[in-house]
Amino acid sequence: MSTLSERPINPVVGEAIPHESASLHVTGEALYTDDLVGRTKDCLHAYPVQVMQAHARITRMDTAPALEVPGVVRVLTAADVPGVNDAGIKHDEPLFPDEVMFYGHAVCWVLGDTIEAARLGAAAVVVETDPLPSLVTVREAIAAKSFQGAQPHMERGDVEAGLDQAAHVFSGELDFAGQEHFYLETHCALALVDENGQVFVQSSTQHPSETQEIVAHVLGRSSSEVTVQCLRMGGGFGGKEMQPHGFAAIASIGAILTGRPVRLRLNRTMDMTMSGKRHGFHAEWRVGFDEEGHLLALDATLTSDGGWSIDLSEPVLARALCHIDNAYWIPNARVNGRISKTNKTSQTAFRGFGGPQGMIVIEDILGRCAPLLGIDAMDLRRRNLYSQGQTTPYGQPVRHPERATAAWDQVIGSGDVTRRCEEIARFNAEHDDVKRAIGMTPVKFGISFNLTAFNQAGALVHVYKDGSVLINHGGTEMGQGLHTKMLQVAATTLGLPLHRVRLAPTRTDKVPNTSATAASSGADLNGGAVKSACEQIKARLLEVAAQTLGISPHDVRIEAGEVRGVAYTSKRISWEELVTTAYFRRVQLFAAGYYRTEGLHWDSSTMQGEPFKYFAYGVAATEVEVDGFTGAYRTRRVDIVHDVGDSLSPLVDLGQIEGGFVQGAGWLTLEDLRWDESDRPSRGRLATQAASTYKLPSFSEMPEIFNVTLLDQAHEDGAVYGSKAVGEPPLMLAFSVREALRQAAAAFGPAGISVDLASPATPEAVYWAVEQARRATEHGHVDEGYPGVVPDQPGIGSHPMQPTSEAYERPVPARV
Repeated sequence: MSTLSERPINPVVGEAIPHESASLHVTGEALYTDDLVGRTKDCLHAYPVQVMQAHARITRMDTAPALEVPGVVRVLTAADVPGVNDAGIKHDEPLFPDEVMFYGHAVCWVLGDTIEAARLGAAAVVVETDPLPSLVTVREAIAAKSFQGAQPHMERGDVEAGLDQAAHVFSGELDFAGQEHFYLETHCALALVDENGQVFVQSSTQHPSETQEIVAHVLGRSSSEVTVQCLRMGGGFGGKEMQPHGFAAIASIGAILTGRPVRLRLNRTMDMTMSGKRHGFHAEWRVGFDEEGHLLALDATLTSDGGWSIDLSEPVLARALCHIDNAYWIPNARVNGRISKTNKTSQTAFRGFGGPQGMIVIEDILGRCAPLLGIDAMDLRRRNLYSQGQTTPYGQPVRHPERATAAWDQVIGSGDVTRRCEEIARFNAEHDDVKRAIGMTPVKFGISFNLTAFNQAGALVHVYKDGSVLINHGGTEMGQGLHTKMLQVAATTLGLPLHRVRLAPTRTDKVPNTSATAASSGADLNGGAVKSACEQIKARLLEVAAQTLGISPHDVRIEAGEVRGVAYTSKRISWEELVTTAYFRRVQLFAAGYYRTEGLHWDSSTMQGEPFKYFAYGVAATEVEVDGFTGAYRTRRVDIVHDVGDSLSPLVDLGQIEGGFVQGAGWLTLEDLRWDESDRPSRGRLATQAASTYKLPSFSEMPEIFNVTLLDQAHEDGAVYGSKAVGEPPLMLAFSVREALRQAAAAFGPAGISVDLASPATPEAVYWAVEQARRATEHGHVDEGYPGVVPDQPGIGSHPMQPTSEAYERPVPARV
């Protein structure tokens, strides 16, 4: 066991404690970025001038009318940028563009004494444009060959030989939608400048160091002249990893030019129409199985909808390719990726970061092909799970694959799945208009940033003379419980009760050059750094204690704030006494900790290597009931067994698993992003730009029975206190919901029917799947998965996820 993963006796890590800010959250006392405005004197408010065209060239912009509006102080344009007019890491995102790239693109910003004055000023700005051709869907971009960024290729084995040897070969296509982050706190930044010209930005950002860098280069200054602080976020989910930088830069420009603090906060409509979302994808595939249903070969092309700029689309696509296998052994695989450039918001990171988009392809393949193979979907998935000694298509050995099978078998047993499947079969035979089904899917998710350099973190820990402890680390808190875990790590390492340790907000002048709090690596990276800093301090204090107690430093124990020797009869002193003694002996009581993940290597040019420290596993079984008249459904029961290693904070981890699952179910079943695809002037407009039109999971969608269990005996050697990441992997457990809906819809038809199911699987989509199954019954034969053509949606054009003959290719006949 490594020293990083080894736990002491009676550790604080592993205790089931509430989130460190839980009471503040529920009482409304927790402060967020915008709450600080009321404490800031003479604050100006920024409001965007949006152009409502999908693609156009700006021919004239007149800001003078805005300055005549009472309360308007200034209008910010490209001429006001002292440095680089760009907010992207690839220099393809001008802050003040001369070309409108999506419907609602902001071209300048108005500063006012009040938000209402700024709004009226924005409405007064005159912008004239020449319309340009626009691409709104991925299929339009593919047809126009409109791509951006790298086009990765990943290959292992001989795909063509594998397909030739296969007893059954199928091919098909799949379009699946993106997802709106819908964090409770929209994008917000508050910038001010002190008397020395130091720019201080309060930002709702998952990546303060990158926000600092972007603000600095927009201002034409060094990073040392900009400080970014993130107090906490009201949700992030990846949407605040890259997108906050431009908003922080605009507020900073305004603060410098006016000498007054500037607040920029998007309302909900602005946030939904201006900020990026989860990438939607189009996938084409061919797959081969042997007679027993084992996967032999997969040939796939994934095309993501990148929107108008590259943002994080390249690493998202790379992770999608790396997760197309999910938890299944595919001996021969060839996967190509490309990023379409469309006239939509610049799509960005979202919980799972491409992993869900890769996994849904293989899960859809197995769900569609299982009936055609004459194999139960659960059995098909179980027999294709990884086993010891196998490697991923990108060459990484799969460690601990037995954890996936253990979780699978535990769900079968604890969820009483076998008996319930028999009951469901009887229920379905007795009910013509309502059907039930259980879908069961695994997850294998790689933990670490694909870019090796990002896998590092720092921390700063202070021990004060009274014995109290303050920790700073580079991770940000967005409700996921990272700060709670860091407090537990520090208390465990120092041997203190939890109440002696406090945590300061994340700031770039305390811990520099941090990575984003993303990739589910926040606890791994920052926990290692916090532990490193605490161990340095503790090592110094053990020397002082040894001198005081007259024993060897190796025999000193610090537990629950008490310092003693290893012998039961040893003399004891308090932590406070030890710290005081150390101070008077001039012993350093603070330390900077550093951690980097070892053993990683990745060649993005060949898509080969070992980019992940480990894999997190999980299995979910979901039971649903579908109404055959409307396609409406309800989730009756969910059973989850998930691998979090030795949990640092079980209550936090359980909350993350439950929340991730529900968010994943929202993406796959409810959250239906719609853009206007017509040729009207409103082309490119996001039609679902509020909670009234964009349906989020609510209490009514929660399963009636929701069982979550942490996998036992799952210690992860080489990770902080034996734990594993938990932020992203549980989201993909929700594939079990979609597959259950597919099976319930198929139950309306003859045995062996394969139905296609759109994603998101809204009640409407489920209804069409039910109709497909019923047509097979009426025709007296199994339709082999070929859906009929259904009418286009009125109003905004046919939805890309509508199950039409264009969107879904008929599987080719089985080859013997």
